[in-house]
Amino acid sequence: MSDLHVYDTTLRDGAQQEGLNLSVGDKLAISAHLDDLGVGFIEGGWPGANPKDTEFFARAATDLRLRNATLAAFGATRRAGGRAARDPLVRALLDSQAQVITLVAKSHTGHVERALRTTLEENLEMIRDTVSFLRGEGRRVFLDAEHFFDGYATDRAYALEAVRAAAESGAEVIALCDTNGGMLPDQVADVVRDVVVSTGARIGIHCHNDTGCAVANSMAAVDAGATHVQGTVNGYGERTGNADLLTVVANLQLKKGLDLLEPHRLQESTRIAHAIAEVTNVPAYSRQPYVGSSAFAHKAGLHASAIKVDPDLYQHMDPKHVGNDMRMLVSDMAGRASIELKSRELGFDLDPSDEADAATLARVLRSVKDKELRGYTFDAADASFELLLRREVDGVLPAFFEVESWRVITDARGDDDALSEATVKLAAAGERVVQTGEGNGPVNALDHALRSSLAAAYPEIGHLELIDYKVRILDAAHGTDAVTRVLIETSDGTTSWTTIGVAANILEASWDALVESVTYGLVRAGVAPR
Repeated sequence: MSDLHVYDTTLRDGAQQEGLNLSVGDKLAISAHLDDLGVGFIEGGWPGANPKDTEFFARAATDLRLRNATLAAFGATRRAGGRAARDPLVRALLDSQAQVITLVAKSHTGHVERALRTTLEENLEMIRDTVSFLRGEGRRVFLDAEHFFDGYATDRAYALEAVRAAAESGAEVIALCDTNGGMLPDQVADVVRDVVVSTGARIGIHCHNDTGCAVANSMAAVDAGATHVQGTVNGYGERTGNADLLTVVANLQLKKGLDLLEPHRLQESTRIAHAIAEVTNVPAYSRQPYVGSSAFAHKAGLHASAIKVDPDLYQHMDPKHVGNDMRMLVSDMAGRASIELKSRELGFDLDPSDEADAATLARVLRSVKDKELRGYTFDAADASFELLLRREVDGVLPAFFEVESWRVITDARGDDDALSEATVKLAAAGERVVQTGEGNGPVNALDHALRSSLAAAYPEIGHLELIDYKVRILDAAHGTDAVTRVLIETSDGTTSWTTIGVAANILEASWDALVESVTYGLVRAGVAPR
């Protein structure tokens, strides 16, 4: 779209995040998502140095069909004292079949002398030789100048000479790396501006988030003349992570007017951010700018009143530009406007000018405030709020089953793991059912027993799965006598919802949340009581 490169390094630098471990299949799946987003370059890893990355490039050659992005292989300049043409790791970069090679090189005198243990001139020759060799083999070459900003502060002349050595040897881009992540936006802007003017090279930026400024630093670099920006989806990366590429791109395109991605691809940002979070098994961050589930969520009653008149009054942009949506949260801070807008979002058209609807809105508001006073939190449990709303609008919820009783026993013997057994007695589809379930804990056992007791009457619940369970102790000063709040997240394989239970007894709170979870799942599936 524009002359500014969008370069993703999720598969390489992002994969260095603590607890994140990507298989080759994961990397192929993420690559497809990144290609759908429309990034210009996908850095696939370090072939030759990492067997998994070597396999990735081998499989990518046959299994990956990129329509928008170009695959880049990452590697280092040749070893000191050798020749690039004979260096096995440099040869591995060629063997990867990647058309773009991104080399990492030292630009900090201290790192050259103490980490590489070579001379400053030999380091420059390593850059020249490796870049020239790869260019001679017909590959596009980018160069990451590692620790550049710290190196610039230590010895500006040498840092600039490293950039010139790469550019004069044929490197298309030299990305200045804030490897330690310690820079601030004004520092980055000053350095980038100087490098652009002093070398005439095409400059890129690669930022880490140790000061919380990775996105701001990337923006400052582009403003100062960088035309290549690197980052990771969802800000994955070592320590505090890399610049979140989705935020950087959205800022540059929606706030600065730069055409980086086709608009319809930018609108896939939210979907892709969450899809990649599923692949990495790292929970999506709800407060992530632009694409987080809370990015356009409104809780205060004052906000809701204004949004009812004009959504732009409390939103910096239309969330549809990034594929997100406005959400109204319901809490003890809510006013009638919040309830009205949330009801409309859930498909209930309650007109406050209608006397009956106004009375319903007032009842819902009173109920929400009363329950939140007792420990409920509906902004975290939309499904429970929808069930509450249905009770007030329809007068009653569908009676899928009637619970007679339930109990849980936990048995521990010596060094063996404790085993929990739950018994549920209920009536469903005209039959009385008594069902026992076992689990590795009392809630797990209750979940098994409840769903087993309903399986014959409602086989649709076979698709439901409890995927998250959270407990919070309220009024902790009361110790074990405190009130407990339980949040349960359930999935039907396509989407998920959260229900809440509050009680002095943790099992009672868990049971209430489980019952609401199953009830909501059946309502959502359009099942009628049997």
